[in-house]
Amino acid sequence: MDYLSVIKHPILSELTDFVELFNRSLSHTDGMLSQALDHIRQRAGKRMRPMLILLMAKSVGRVSDVTLHAAVGLELLHTASLVHDDVVDESGERRGQQSVNQLYDNKVAVLVGDYILSTALLHISYTHNETIVRYLAELGRTLSNGEILQLSNIHARDISEESYYQVIRQKTAALFEACCAIGTLSGGAPEEEIENAKMFGRNLGMIFQIRDDIFDYYDQSRIGKPTGNDMAEGKLTLPAIYALNSTHNEEMLAIAYKVKNGSVSKEEIARLVAFTKEHGGIEYAERRMWEMHAEALTFIEREVEDEDLKSSLRAYLDFVIEREK
Repeated sequence: MDYLSVIKHPILSELTDFVELFNRSLSHTDGMLSQALDHIRQRAGKRMRPMLILLMAKSVGRVSDVTLHAAVGLELLHTASLVHDDVVDESGERRGQQSVNQLYDNKVAVLVGDYILSTALLHISYTHNETIVRYLAELGRTLSNGEILQLSNIHARDISEESYYQVIRQKTAALFEACCAIGTLSGGAPEEEIENAKMFGRNLGMIFQIRDDIFDYYDQSRIGKPTGNDMAEGKLTLPAIYALNSTHNEEMLAIAYKVKNGSVSKEEIARLVAFTKEHGGIEYAERRMWEMHAEALTFIEREVEDEDLKSSLRAYLDFVIEREK
C-alpha cells in the first residue's frame, strides 16, 4: 500500500502551500548561511509532522494561515533541534547526507540551528495566538528536557520500562502531541477535542519511537545504521529492557551496565542484541505498539467524521507502525 499517497490525498493543496512557505523561511541571501540553509532544505524528510498538523486542522474545520504558520514554526523548531542534536551526538550524517557540523564545523552548526530556531519563533508569532505560542515554547523545553533526561538515565542503575517511557514521551511523543494540539486548535476545536487529539498524538509518537528503537536490533542493510548503535551510545531501549527484566540473567545484566557506563565492547553488544531477540524483546515491544495503535484507531473512528480524513489518518497510523526505516 502506498501509505504516503493516501495520507496526502485530503491535504494536497494545503501541503503545497506549506512547502512553499517552509522553503521561503529557509532562504537567505548571505553566502555561508544561504548554503547551509539550502543544504538543510534539500534533505527535507517526508514532512510527517506538518502533514499531521494539516490533517488535524482539517478534521475539525479548515487549514488557515494560522495553521500554516504554526506548522512551519513547529517544523523549524524540530529542524533546529536536529541540527543541534548532530553536534551533541557528534554525528556526521543526517538522512543519508552530511550533517551541517560535518559539512562546516560545530560552531557554524550551532549558529545555523539558532537562526532556524529564531525563524521558528517568528512564524509562531505570525499566528497571533497566545496558546499556540505557549504550546511551541513548552515543546522546545520538553524536547530539551527529554534529551537531558536520556543522558542522565544512561548513567543511572535503573533499568525500567517507566524510565524508558518517560524519556520517549518527552523526546519524541511530545512532538506528535503538539502537532495534534496545534492542528485542532488552529482548526477551531473546543478544549475537550484538543485534549483527545493530544492523546492520539502521544500514542503516535510513542509508536514512532518504539519502532525506531526496534530497528536497532537489525542489520545495517535494512535500516541504514549499524546494529546495536543505541547500545554503543549507552542507551537501553524497550526490547532489551523487557528481556533483561523478564529473565534477570546476571551475565546479560552485567553487559547492560557496561552499556550504561560506556565500557561495552562490540562483541558484548552483539551478545545482548541476540539475547534480547531470543527472549521475546522484539515481540514484547511490538505488542506494546499494537496496544497503542488500538487506542489511536479508536480516536480516529470516534472523533473524525470525514471519510477521506479517516482513511488518511488510518494510513498515517499504519505507516508509523509498519515502516521499515
